[in-house]
Amino acid sequence: MSSPTTTRPRSVVARFALAAVLAAGGVVAGSGGAAQAASPYERGPAPTTAILEASRGPFATASQSVSSLSVTGFGGGVIYYPTSTSEGAFGAIAISPGYTAAWSSISWLGPRIASHGFVVIGIETNTRLDQPDSRGRQLLAALDYLTQRSSVRTRIDSSRLAVAGHSMGGGGSLEAASSRPSLQAAVPLAPWNLDKSWSELRVPTLIIGGESDSVAPVATHSVPFYNSIPASAEKAYLELNGASHFFPQTTNTPTARQMVAWLKRFVDDDTRYEQFLCPGPSGSAIQEYRNTCPSA
Repeated sequence: MSSPTTTRPRSVVARFALAAVLAAGGVVAGSGGAAQAASPYERGPAPTTAILEASRGPFATASQSVSSLSVTGFGGGVIYYPTSTSEGAFGAIAISPGYTAAWSSISWLGPRIASHGFVVIGIETNTRLDQPDSRGRQLLAALDYLTQRSSVRTRIDSSRLAVAGHSMGGGGSLEAASSRPSLQAAVPLAPWNLDKSWSELRVPTLIIGGESDSVAPVATHSVPFYNSIPASAEKAYLELNGASHFFPQTTNTPTARQMVAWLKRFVDDDTRYEQFLCPGPSGSAIQEYRNTCPSA
């Protein structure tokens, strides 16, 4: 199904603008005169499984630390960003670690996602014991800092933002998406939250859970979260075969592949990535995959 205009209003405007450019005989910025892009937010080459499963994407990246003393609302962290701006501004995502954990526990996600054409801020939380509602507010504070005050703010398209997180950080990403429906995507990883109903959510959401998670069992967390999100928001649920609660704390290719594809499709409005969402991943690493299929 197609994303509703209530969650993707700018994509409609962008397509009209693109049509006007093409009608006038113009080319899309960053296309190099090659085949015209379906969306002005496409970044990077045509996707392949090999590109998505590689340890790094097509963009070179750099990083910088953010001191807790220089920000308000969250505990600092690390920013990862593409070094080139030749293709225009990028979408951005804030990611939170889990309960008692530091950003370093899932920091592999930072350069991995950034190398596909995103600005990423991996946050430290105000305290290691912060609950999901607090982590949700901190994710939004981090996005506000990233787009308004950070040294990389000119590299970011502030209309194309997303959130993600692990465990209570994943529960926090649901909180953030609930309170800021203008976000373009959310990716909770092994999410934990006492609130089981997210019927108000309007942000395209990919939930990734572990089959053998004993901390936030999928039967009482990821699955009811997914089921409660309305299909009109666009949603998907990926369950990893035999994975524990801590699967995001080591490099996990199925997680990275699906996470990047989701962000590309909904933050960049890049329909080239629909092939990885519909019908979706399969194989021995995948226990289950459900989705609403944006192209169906």
